[in-house]
Amino acid sequence: MKRLLFITLLLINHDFIIPQTQLTLEECYDKARTNYPLIKQKDYIAQTKEYSVSNIWNGYFPQITLLAQASYQSDVTEVPMPLPGVVIQRLSKDQYKVAVDVTQTIFDGGIMGSQAGIQESINEIDDQKIEIELLKIKERVNQIYLGIILIEAQLNQIDFVINDLNASISKLDAAYANGTATKSDVNVLRAELLKTEQRKIELNSSRISYINMLGLLINESLNESTIFSTPPQIEYLSAEEIIRPELKLYSAQKNLIENQDGISVSKIVPKANLFFQGGYGKPGLNMFINDFDWYYITGIRFSWSLSNLYSYGNESEINQLNLQSIDAQTETFLLNTKITTNQQLQEIDKLNELIEVDKSIIDLRTSVKESAKAKLENGVITSSDYVRDLNAEDTAKQNLDIHKIQLLLAQYNYKITTGN
Repeated sequence: MKRLLFITLLLINHDFIIPQTQLTLEECYDKARTNYPLIKQKDYIAQTKEYSVSNIWNGYFPQITLLAQASYQSDVTEVPMPLPGVVIQRLSKDQYKVAVDVTQTIFDGGIMGSQAGIQESINEIDDQKIEIELLKIKERVNQIYLGIILIEAQLNQIDFVINDLNASISKLDAAYANGTATKSDVNVLRAELLKTEQRKIELNSSRISYINMLGLLINESLNESTIFSTPPQIEYLSAEEIIRPELKLYSAQKNLIENQDGISVSKIVPKANLFFQGGYGKPGLNMFINDFDWYYITGIRFSWSLSNLYSYGNESEINQLNLQSIDAQTETFLLNTKITTNQQLQEIDKLNELIEVDKSIIDLRTSVKESAKAKLENGVITSSDYVRDLNAEDTAKQNLDIHKIQLLLAQYNYKITTGN
């Protein structure tokens, strides 16, 4: 008997059968971000930057080149006249050389620094483009998650209406049995109950659809028993500083242009490096010894390419125009964003006022409905009159729920718009 009772309790209590998952809006943000395929690209970008910048700075390591050469030439250098008592061996026309050439940069005019800056800026631009896409995912989470909250609020309200209708039907059935109510009055309420249950079926279907969409976004298996916590209202909102990824994108684009300008400057700056060449060949450095010999040359080399001055002025002007273009894009984005945030703040103020009015309307509609309920039970009004007042109260409560969710959506969209 005890075992049978335990099994019965298990069957009654669904919590033992279907584990309930509880989610918050912030958790969905994090999970959607982690699950979004594009997030993997951020790691690839970071690794690419590390390798690319490292390769650029490797230019300060000694540059080593191995050389090997075998040649045959049509003529060789020789002394044009014989010298008394001196025998000069004529050089061979076939010559051989194996050498190591080492160059060490001392000053490159800032080219490598600018190249590293360019690579970092390119990777930052790619990274912020991904952040912009991820922000759009956050907006989608807002729409779906708060859509579920709204549907649940409407389902709760429908349950209240169903309870009211069932209670009224029970009393009207008794009145009909006593001959104080008509069959049509009972049927009107039953038809309204069926219509309300129909609406509940539609809302449940929409809830399941929304839950499935959210599950795909956060890569989690969700079911009807999942509990969605209503996010807290943001009590105070003001014109906050805008810290959107678009601004970081524009900043990275400016850094890229400034580093490109640095390359232009570096081209017209003198360069210096140390060099060393050592090898074994025939002939060596002494051209009068026609035999294999070791040799080396070392020193310091300065170079200055003046031809880059021709294009420097135009390149500088192009870079300045590009910087001004990005400044204009930044100002346009800030202006549009501020317009959007102002509209959102006004919408938030409007919804707060509507909610206060909704509460007053509900008080009045509830009072009217309760009065109509009493009149219906006493046979003063028809069930159609009662249904009209019941629906009016239901509509008022639905409007309150809708405005509350719209307020939450406006508040959290405002936070996304500002990037906070």
